[in-house]
Amino acid sequence: MRLFHYASDEEIKRGETTDIYFVRTKQVIEAKGLENTPVVADVTPGKLPCGWPWGILCGIEEEAHLFENIPVDVYAMPEGSAFYHEDCRGVREPVMRIEGPYGELCIYETPMLGLICQASGVATSAARARKVAGEKTLISFGIRRMHPALSPMIDRATYIGGFDAVSSLSGAKLLGAKPVGTMPHALIIVFGGQFEAWRAFDEIMPPDVPRVALVDTYSDEKMEAIMAAEALKERLYAVRLDTPRSRKGDFAELIREVRWELDLRGFNNVRIFVSGGLNEQNIGELSEAGADAFGVGTSVSNAPTINFAMDIVEMNGKLCAKKGKMGGRKQVWRCQKCLTDIVLPFDKPQPKCPRCGSKTEPMLKPLIKNGKIAAKLPKPSEIREYVLKQISKLE
Repeated sequence: MRLFHYASDEEIKRGETTDIYFVRTKQVIEAKGLENTPVVADVTPGKLPCGWPWGILCGIEEEAHLFENIPVDVYAMPEGSAFYHEDCRGVREPVMRIEGPYGELCIYETPMLGLICQASGVATSAARARKVAGEKTLISFGIRRMHPALSPMIDRATYIGGFDAVSSLSGAKLLGAKPVGTMPHALIIVFGGQFEAWRAFDEIMPPDVPRVALVDTYSDEKMEAIMAAEALKERLYAVRLDTPRSRKGDFAELIREVRWELDLRGFNNVRIFVSGGLNEQNIGELSEAGADAFGVGTSVSNAPTINFAMDIVEMNGKLCAKKGKMGGRKQVWRCQKCLTDIVLPFDKPQPKCPRCGSKTEPMLKPLIKNGKIAAKLPKPSEIREYVLKQISKLE
């Protein structure tokens, strides 16, 4: 008996996480001898949530493993690519194209969509927070708000989106990095006071662990910050304020007070780390107030999913598409200078950028060829750098 409610790798690969109507579809087409019908299918996003003008594609490495050893061809934008709901002319933009016998791929539509819908939402939310935070430190704190089986995916997507570090053991292991964190209120309470907890932490933790004192358990945050600085002196790396706006009115003003009092006493090098209720709407204000680092949780881990859909656009070599969709194989051509996209039929020649006249590049590249992984699967750190270069050009 499984103790926790999640699907194993083997169950996902066997198609056991699909919707029942795809199982019935497979049964019907096999009974009628149509299982080998060749199709071409586009994977496109619906309108992006929250009015987002762009998204960050995440989950492509898992797509490669999903379709590995399945006799299909898959073309995809590289993981970490910015994408749009529509190109510069209003044509729905595919992020993936799948070609092969429909009987082989139909039961994989559900997990295929699930692998990119949620991860891309998390990566996009993280990238938007990164744009607001600028060069300030961002750490992923959101795994406690989601099913623990998802913690590696959430932290990977957050890191790819531009965060500097993650808090979970499993996420950090996947990234090949060290997990990053501070201390909980429980530590202060167990020791019966701030001084005792801060000093015990300083005594027990190895030197490479930054001394970040939580300063909002019992007393005024400003006073606890001064207490921590005087207790640990040059060993104190930062103070953490885990105080959402609802607890003391104006969080930004609280940060200004703490910064002022620390500086006044010569503790200019002590950083201010904030957490609790952070999102892309308030990170900028808190950064301007003097916050140096942000532990961002629910707003990223619980980011809106992006509603990708898969639609058949060719069958038996003939054009077809349901209403509201455009038929035929397509290529997405991107200007790397201004990140303008233009979607054209696959057999059309390479265009120039319609906005700046620069050369364009094809974005849908081989991922799977006849069931074999055909693309390099980059490291998360490489994907993150790719994302950061793109979002510097995006509004």
